[in-house]
Amino acid sequence: MPITPLMPVYPRCGVRPVRGEGVYLYGEQGERYLDFAAGIAVNALGHGHPHLVKAISDQAATLMHVSNLYGSPQGEALAQRIIDVSFADTVFFTNSGVEAIECAIKTARRYHYVNGNPQRHKLITFKNAFHGRSIGAISATDQPKMRDGFEPLLPGFDYVKFNDLDAALAAIDDETAGFLVETVQGEGGMTAGTQEFIQGLRKACDEHGLLLILDEIQCGYGRTGKMWAYEHYGIEPDIMTVAKGIGAGFPLGACLATEEAAKGMVIGTHGSTYGGNPLAMAAGQAVLDVMLEDGFLENVEKMGDRLRQAFEQMIPNHDHLFEEIRGKGLMLGIKLKEPAVARDFVAHLRDNHGLLTVAAGENVFRVLPPLVIDEGHIAECVELLSAGARSYAVAGE
Repeated sequence: MPITPLMPVYPRCGVRPVRGEGVYLYGEQGERYLDFAAGIAVNALGHGHPHLVKAISDQAATLMHVSNLYGSPQGEALAQRIIDVSFADTVFFTNSGVEAIECAIKTARRYHYVNGNPQRHKLITFKNAFHGRSIGAISATDQPKMRDGFEPLLPGFDYVKFNDLDAALAAIDDETAGFLVETVQGEGGMTAGTQEFIQGLRKACDEHGLLLILDEIQCGYGRTGKMWAYEHYGIEPDIMTVAKGIGAGFPLGACLATEEAAKGMVIGTHGSTYGGNPLAMAAGQAVLDVMLEDGFLENVEKMGDRLRQAFEQMIPNHDHLFEEIRGKGLMLGIKLKEPAVARDFVAHLRDNHGLLTVAAGENVFRVLPPLVIDEGHIAECVELLSAGARSYAVAGE
């Protein structure tokens, strides 16, 4: 067989969406799906949100791209708005989450370089982490499925167990620059950092002059019921990566930093041709217009609580299949009991019940609905999930 026009690196399923409306996707034959995958936590406002559509359309007709050779009133405005609702003093805009990770790694290394400690180049990262697919990002994880065949990878990363504060502290040495950690692990199994762990990393950074880099590409931007997941822990990072929900479907990411952490990022140290172009900035502004409305994040938190409660009520009815619920807000995961396999169950829900979810590590499937869901959508999800659990059990007998 000849190679396919699209490089065959994805095991694409049979769903072929051609239209989206709110929390629903429609395939080529008109089939409808309840989209509780949201483009892997990207479509925060659902599909076809009128304010986002209009902002992108209006900006496309005005000015799409000029490069970063020129002043950027659009970028300055969005950066200031993000700064106003976060820990950060400065923002670098990217086209993706993994580009934000690359910027964060460079920012951390450069910080110690300008402070006269170039030996401090290593980041302590965590097992089961997922930071993206660039060579730098796969070097920051210990997962063979992402590393095999791409060696030699970049030096400068040590790996310890997630939520094991003692192991993280023991890994600090004279070459350590800081920690790179997902506040809530998504791909790895929907595991939230414990209070002790996240607060302990912050304390260690303060004591040792290190930088805390939080990866909130999946868990940031309202996904957990707060604007940023770190707000659940009463701490602030030095550097943070965001993407996914920031553009609600438009390719956009950002690296946020304090003034101190970004002290080495001066003219010539980093760049991007497309990053922060006017079209992306218009999308980012529209997303914040909606997310920062009074009551929006409170409703996300409320819907997250309702969804978790609904799952907790449902699980005992299928305790042969479901083990536990993980995550925060509208970033939830359900761990399956063996011999059930999360990827197979996701396919079963999709193909037989019209419910879209996402597989994760540790035999967990992710439930990542748009942040605009209501109680009716929750009821529909639980109904489809329960039906899927019943029919999956029958199929497996």
